[in-house]
Amino acid sequence: MSEPAPVLEASSVGVRFGGVRALHEVSVSVRPGEICGLIGPNGAGKTTLFDVLSGIRRPDGGRVLLDGRDVTRRSPVWRARHGVRRTFQRRQLFGQLTVEENLVVAREWRSGAHGHRERAASVLRACGLDAAAGEYAGTLPVGQARMTELARALADPPRVLLLDEPASGTTAEERVRLAEVVRRTARTEGCAVLLVEHDVAFVMELCSRVVVLDLGRVLAEGPPDAVRADPAVRAAYLGSSLPERNASGHGIVDPGSTTRRR
Repeated sequence: MSEPAPVLEASSVGVRFGGVRALHEVSVSVRPGEICGLIGPNGAGKTTLFDVLSGIRRPDGGRVLLDGRDVTRRSPVWRARHGVRRTFQRRQLFGQLTVEENLVVAREWRSGAHGHRERAASVLRACGLDAAAGEYAGTLPVGQARMTELARALADPPRVLLLDEPASGTTAEERVRLAEVVRRTARTEGCAVLLVEHDVAFVMELCSRVVVLDLGRVLAEGPPDAVRADPAVRAAYLGSSLPERNASGHGIVDPGSTTRRR
């Protein structure tokens, strides 16, 4: 059986900031139901690529395709209306609204649509946030705030999720729940997920495919085990070791050896 066509695709994308080439002919795609990780050292171009995919930044070269359609010049709002959702490194919640209201707002742009609060309640339960539904988003601890951002992205069913460091600042227990929600969304709703995360062990356990960026280029791409073993990938981390596997097959990461931050 052939693989389904990509939902979202960057094709030979290039971006310059003055004389600096931030992305050089980068091609990345993600298919329905797939969870793909995007990793790389400081300055690799990961967030710049997310900006291009979500429509915040227009590339200097190459194309962005959604369902095979060229959307390179389409706005972030247009892409959102067609199912592209994104979270950010820095939390972007409506702090003076409750958790539930943050989710309802994410659906209300659909004029004539109904069931906003019902969908919000269902997503809150799935994300373990039902007890916090009435809390103001600005008062949430980091872990709950991160999960609320994810829940808001899920409130209006997405076709593509672009998650930028969703596990940043979370506890081990919170990362387990986060991974469960992402897996369930990909599996049951056929959502395509592209994930940027500095917790490399988290990426290797969650993703079926990993893309490595270095200095604005795709350095490697493939299953987690192949990427983990690639000498060029290890060298790109300037001595920081990627997580090895123990006898049970689970990743182990040295707290001092995670990837450098952008």
